[in-house]
Amino acid sequence: MTPTHNKVHSKFKLNGTNFDHEELKEVAYSLVKEGEPYEKITGNFLLDWLDEKDYIFAQTSGSTGKPKKIKLSKQAMVNSSIATGNYLQLQLGDTSLHCLPTNYIAGKMMLIRALILGLEVDLVEPASRPVFDYEKKYRFCAMLPMQLKSTLTYLHNVDIMIVGGSTVSSDLIASTQSLNTKVYATYGMTETATHIALKPLNDLNKKSYFKVLPDVKISQDERGCLVIDAPKVAPNKIVTNDIVKLHSETEFEWLGRIDNVINSGGLKLFPEQIEEQLKGKIKEQFFITSEADENLGQQLILILEAEEANLDKAIFKGLGKFEIPKKIYPVPQFVMTETGKIQRKKTLEKIKS
Repeated sequence: MTPTHNKVHSKFKLNGTNFDHEELKEVAYSLVKEGEPYEKITGNFLLDWLDEKDYIFAQTSGSTGKPKKIKLSKQAMVNSSIATGNYLQLQLGDTSLHCLPTNYIAGKMMLIRALILGLEVDLVEPASRPVFDYEKKYRFCAMLPMQLKSTLTYLHNVDIMIVGGSTVSSDLIASTQSLNTKVYATYGMTETATHIALKPLNDLNKKSYFKVLPDVKISQDERGCLVIDAPKVAPNKIVTNDIVKLHSETEFEWLGRIDNVINSGGLKLFPEQIEEQLKGKIKEQFFITSEADENLGQQLILILEAEEANLDKAIFKGLGKFEIPKKIYPVPQFVMTETGKIQRKKTLEKIKS
C-alpha cells in the first residue's frame, strides 16, 4: 500500500524526538514563533504540508529566468520520496542530515522523505559550510556543491550524499574520490518534485551517466532535448531545454542547455562542455557565452568574475579553434541564486550597463 501525504510515519524523528501528526504541528508553530530564520521557514513549510490541502506551492531557483511559484501535488512528492528511498535502499530508522534551505524543493523533499520513509532527520542551519555532529553516523544527506566542497574533511560518517542545485565541477568530483561516502549528482527540477535521475560521482574507473529512478521514462524531442515521462511525480510529459545524449532507455548524458548553445561559423558549441574543460585552470568564477559577430554570426566570449580580464592564454590550450574565447569581459561580482547558481542573463546585464 502506497503511503499518503496526510500520514506521518511512526518511525519519523526530528532532531532526535519522535512526533505524530498533531505533535508535529505544535513543533511547527513553535518554530515559526520562536525559531531562527531557517527554522521559521521550515515551520511554515511543515504547517503547509500538514494542512488539509492536497498540494503545496514551491518556488523555482530562478537560474534561467524569473523565480516562480509552482503548484505541486503532495502525493507526487510522496511518490518521489519512495522512488529515492528504493533507489538508494534507505531503511526505516536511517539517520539523515538536512542542511538545505527549506524554501526550495530540495530542502522540502529532505523533510518529506523523512516523514514518509520513517527516517530520523537532524535539521541544521543551511549555511555554505554546514555545522553538524561530525562524529554522528548519517546514512543519508543532500548538499549543494559549495556545501560539499566546504565539508569534504567531515564526511567520514556519511554513507550516501546527493548533490544538486548547480553543476558539480571536475575539481570537486576529483576531491570526492578518496571518500568512503557514495556521492551522486542529481538531475531534476521543481516540476518533478526534485530529482528524477542520479549519477555516481566518485567512481572514476567507470564511465557513468544519469540513471533514471523507477517509473521514469525518457526520450528526446526533435531538438535533441530531454523529454521526461514520470506520471507518478508529474501529470504531463515535461519537455526540457536540456540537450542530452541517450545511452540506453534509462541512462542519459547531459550536454548543456539549448538556450546557451552557440552557433559560431556554422558550428554548434556547448558552453557547459567548454566550461568543464577550463575548470581548475581558472581560479575565479566564469562562464562561457556569445555575442554577435558579422563574420561568424556569434562569437564565443568568456565572462570572468574579476576587476580585470587578465588570463594567461596558455589556459586555452587543448580547446578547438572556435572554442577559444574571442573576448574576455570582467564583472566584479556575478549575480547568483540562493542555491549557488550563476544567473547568466542578469550577470551579462552588468556588462551592458
